[in-house]
Amino acid sequence: MELEGSELGTKEYWENSYTREIRNYQSHGDVGEIWFDEDSQQRIVNWLLKQENVDKQTARVLDLGCGNGMFLIALGNEGYTELTGVDYSPKAIELAKGIAKDQCLNINYDVADLTQSEPPNLGCYNIVHDKGTYDAVSLCPDNPKEKRTNYLKTVAQLLSDEHSLFIITSCNWTEEELLVSFDEFFVKHCSIPTPTFKFGGKVGNVVTSVVFKKRPSN
Repeated sequence: MELEGSELGTKEYWENSYTREIRNYQSHGDVGEIWFDEDSQQRIVNWLLKQENVDKQTARVLDLGCGNGMFLIALGNEGYTELTGVDYSPKAIELAKGIAKDQCLNINYDVADLTQSEPPNLGCYNIVHDKGTYDAVSLCPDNPKEKRTNYLKTVAQLLSDEHSLFIITSCNWTEEELLVSFDEFFVKHCSIPTPTFKFGGKVGNVVTSVVFKKRPSN
């Protein structure tokens, strides 16, 4: 199954969007939109804070498609110190760096495109987070299937070991669809409960949040 291509899957759209958000931030202090709303972001932060085996001082966290960086800001305010964000939009990184600086938080940011066949060398991490980035890759008008495969292969390489966590929140894919698409590289660790709705006698989720681990190598 392929999603219909959209401008949300293009770099040009995000460059224009973050150019406007930089102007708004500089003029009004408005950090811009938090993708899938602040509740979705806080739900992931709260889940991480409950994980007793995650050390806030040493866990290396990578936010993929970080946008304005507010997820990392939230973790930084909770005491996480090894934080990195990447986005393929230079304007997004410019905005994120400005917000982090103004909040006196030391967060690393880099421009990187993880959909290429030769991905950048970003190192390895204990926690990799995706909120809407896989969705955006899926909406790319050009070769979305190939780019999704490249993206997932790169994410698997970014995980330090089989105990590292890949946390994804999606509004375009159900948990069942993610399990099928991710099967080559990942195994499900757990689901993070999200709000449900009922329509036509069936129950669904507005967004899906799933935690994966790297599939053990044979």
